[in-house]
Amino acid sequence: MPPRLPPPHRVDVAIGLGGLLGGLLLMGLGLRGGVYLGELSPITLPQWSTVTALVAMAVAELLRRVAPGTALALGTAALAVDLCGGSLIATVLMYTDLVYAAVLYGPASLARRLPPACVATTVVATVVPLALLRTPESLFIGLVTALLTFAPAGTGAIVRNHQEAAEAARLEAERTALLAELDRREAVVAERGRMARELHDRVAGHLSAIAIHSTAAQSLGDAAATDQALTVIRENSVLGLAEMRRLIELLRDADGEPEPTAAPTLDALDALVERARSDATSVSGLKFTLRDDRPSGGAALPAPVELAAYRIVQESLTNTLKHAAPGEVTVRLAQHADGPPEGGVLQGGVLEVGVTSPYDTRPGDTHPGPRAPGSGMGLIGMRERVSLLGGTLEAGPHTGSSGAVWRVRAVLPLDGKGAMTR
Repeated sequence: MPPRLPPPHRVDVAIGLGGLLGGLLLMGLGLRGGVYLGELSPITLPQWSTVTALVAMAVAELLRRVAPGTALALGTAALAVDLCGGSLIATVLMYTDLVYAAVLYGPASLARRLPPACVATTVVATVVPLALLRTPESLFIGLVTALLTFAPAGTGAIVRNHQEAAEAARLEAERTALLAELDRREAVVAERGRMARELHDRVAGHLSAIAIHSTAAQSLGDAAATDQALTVIRENSVLGLAEMRRLIELLRDADGEPEPTAAPTLDALDALVERARSDATSVSGLKFTLRDDRPSGGAALPAPVELAAYRIVQESLTNTLKHAAPGEVTVRLAQHADGPPEGGVLQGGVLEVGVTSPYDTRPGDTHPGPRAPGSGMGLIGMRERVSLLGGTLEAGPHTGSSGAVWRVRAVLPLDGKGAMTR
């Protein structure tokens, strides 16, 4: 069963009906002979054929949008009959509209082939009459043919090209808007990740110390130890509130111009280790050692690398206070010109950051497990910082010379190609 055509557009109905009524009015007034082939007409049809051609052309107008190719074929046959029967200007004008509609609404193949076909028809209609009649007046046949075919086809091609260019521009604008929205969402996600890392790194250590020492204060019977734990709790509470206040002020800044804050550097590792040593004195029995094996007098490290290294050590020490068994915690820094000894060669050199802590079960614990609950976000933040710089991170149990330890080892490239972590 052939597919049914959609109903004609109301504009096409108006064009067809108007052309039909106009043609009948011209016939009633005796205004015929709009285009006459004269001596070139092989046959002469009776006048009623003009009405048949007019009706067929009006029907073809109903199909100008829904079936442009069929409408053009029907209109061409109707035009041939009309020209042999005396011709009506209404029929001729409706045919030019069919040629225009075939290029504008037809498939791409028809729109591409019809204008050259109209040019070829115009050339033939110019050369053949001139060769047969050998009169200057015969050139008008080629002119009329151009007006009937090439002129509407060329106009339709121009309009179609403009419509396609406008549609392409609209699609490009939509694609640009979609890419902009995706970039905005990606930027929001990246900024949320950065804020989560900063919030965790700045505040989690202080809250962990508070949780550890508050537990110790509840379990210890020694008044002096309890006072020391409460002192540590107060210090970490004040520092945690200060860090939280800075972050809140940064987020509330509507102008986007917050007061500059100094990013922590590796020069502050001594103070960081000392604070961890102070937090762990009466609770964990941990000893902390900082080994800086970098060459003295070397060039300054890139700021993103220093910040990432500081935050990695900070988070590692926080995890040590929460999870490590009593023993020695070692923080080590090393700088290699051609990559770490056991790694591949990295142009520009690398900074190696390592933190090892005792991993054995803590003796004497009646409730095994961490002293403070952990969420795993610290390791996620460290991996994100290292990944942004194009480095590598290892974190997990390791068997060393002194027994089982938990080792965090980060290798950060110094070539400056990594993204900013702040």
